[in-house]
Amino acid sequence: MKASSVTDTLFKELSFRGERQKIIASNIANINTPNYKTKELVFEQELQKASNKNDLQLYTTHKSHITEGKSAINSTDPQLIAVQGLEEQNDGNNVNLDQQMSNMNQNLTMIDALSQAVKKDSRLFRSVIESSAKN
Repeated sequence: MKASSVTDTLFKELSFRGERQKIIASNIANINTPNYKTKELVFEQELQKASNKNDLQLYTTHKSHITEGKSAINSTDPQLIAVQGLEEQNDGNNVNLDQQMSNMNQNLTMIDALSQAVKKDSRLFRSVIESSAKN
């Protein structure tokens, strides 16, 4: 059972952030690998495109609800891309350690915020259940 309609989105974003952390760590690990190109996991732009098309649909919670296929949020998967336009070193590597560390810290901050949102969502759900059990 889901705590709220936001739960799926929170967990999907949390999963994305975990995968993004792996990509950033891989970039840092390959900082001395010749011809290695910085990778990036893109999700926000795909979600923005989906919401701009007004494709976001309501979540079906009852068998009588009308369904029209998958929600754009559920069908939008992150894309792994090689970042273009970065300054390359003599060996062809374009990983910038300062930028990757900044990305990692920003991503960790988002993971912490999402974790707090999931906890708050769960607490709210639990309080609703506990108050309904008292009646």
